[in-house]
Amino acid sequence: MDEELERVIAAHLAAGELTDAATVALSQLGPQIVGYLAATLRDDEAAYEVFGHFSEQLWKSIATFRGDSSFKTWAYKLVMHSVGRYRRDGYRRLGVPLGSDILAIAEGVRSRTPPYQRTEIKDRVARLREALDTEEQTLLFLRIDQGLSWNDVAAIMSAEGEEVAIGTLRKRFERAKAQLRELAVKDGLLEE
Repeated sequence: MDEELERVIAAHLAAGELTDAATVALSQLGPQIVGYLAATLRDDEAAYEVFGHFSEQLWKSIATFRGDSSFKTWAYKLVMHSVGRYRRDGYRRLGVPLGSDILAIAEGVRSRTPPYQRTEIKDRVARLREALDTEEQTLLFLRIDQGLSWNDVAAIMSAEGEEVAIGTLRKRFERAKAQLRELAVKDGLLEE
């Protein structure tokens, strides 16, 4: 599905159809991004606020997408910037109101994003993941939940002007998995 989505977005961009490209991107990537934000921020309202900011940034900057990475990777990089902005300026809510088109798309994603189907095991795993720091949670989400390549994960996790080495990410990933496993054993989810 990702390859087809990438082709559709690329076709819209090549034809200069920026509105269509943004609409497709938000409609298709939106639910997984909202899910990531809700899981990471553990606050639905904050997740939707960050998603709104991300949507606005995607809408405004889609013309700058150069194709150096997959569109999905580029979009998640915008998500990371929106999360950082929220954490830095969360109390001020300095956002500019969204235009009606982008607001309608963002609201459509929000309204059709199903609440997590809660099961006891999922709740327990989610609680264990909360014990990890945000960077570890993000790393697990991008690599395991989204199945992104190490190159894409490195591109997303790199700060402006500071690249993160893939080897460093792999080590962090292994430590996060080991820590999560240790927590699962203590919680009784796994046997030693």
